Amino acid sequence: MLKTISRFIANYKNYFVYLSIAVISIVLINFNDNPKLRQIKVLGLTNFAIVNYSIDAVMDFFRSDKEINSLKYQNAELMMQVNLLRQNGFENKKLKELINLADTSKFDLVPANVVSKLITRTQGSFLLNKGTNDSIKTGMPVIDEKGLVGIIAEVTSEFSVCKTIKNSTLSIAITIQRTNVDGIMNWDGKELIIKNIPTTYDVIPGDRIETSDFSTLFPPSVPVGIVLEKKANALGLLHNISVKPFADIDGAENLFIVRYISNVQAIKLKNRFKESKN
Repeated sequence: MLKTISRFIANYKNYFVYLSIAVISIVLINFNDNPKLRQIKVLGLTNFAIVNYSIDAVMDFFRSDKEINSLKYQNAELMMQVNLLRQNGFENKKLKELINLADTSKFDLVPANVVSKLITRTQGSFLLNKGTNDSIKTGMPVIDEKGLVGIIAEVTSEFSVCKTIKNSTLSIAITIQRTNVDGIMNWDGKELIIKNIPTTYDVIPGDRIETSDFSTLFPPSVPVGIVLEKKANALGLLHNISVKPFADIDGAENLFIVRYISNVQAIKLKNRFKESKN
């Protein structure tokens, strides 16, 4: 073993001597503050940086495309997984709110899913996966965990059509909770509007809106939305109030049908009262 080492040193002693001298020279240069040597050091470092950058550029050019594609594939997978986790988190939060509503509501609620959405500018309707087999009837309100969504307009054995509040044919009797101002809310194709509220009435943006005690379609005190803004009409005596709904109508997926039918006798009495006035 010693002979092998001695032979190796003997064969390459010139290289060892040269390497040792080079190392000692570099160390001495590094500790020497001579201006000429400082210029040499700067020039050497600059040349080394240029050579190193060139080598890295060549290595990047010849780097395997498979490696790059593999990294891109892993990034894409991670992006999809993160997005899925976010979506699951959002759905989990929403389902918890729905479960809490079902547990605390005084009404009999039937969970329903939106099968399809039949939406035009003025006619918004959902097809739900509950029907007469689930004791669903025409006239039952539909809500989500935040507020009113619409009303059941048609029913088959397994499905039902919900006419949403973004349907121009649906008029809703509402009350502004803070001041008990009553009105009728409609969809005008662009926004929910409560028309012809006197300017003397106390209504401000942010006021909470709910279904009225006088409603013949919905139970009272169902959350509807908030006052977004007031718009004076041409005469300046009345306001049209735009409403921001609590319910996410456009993004609705999981809903509740409320097993509630309005008082038929009250409707008949109202119709008789109208006929007597005419």
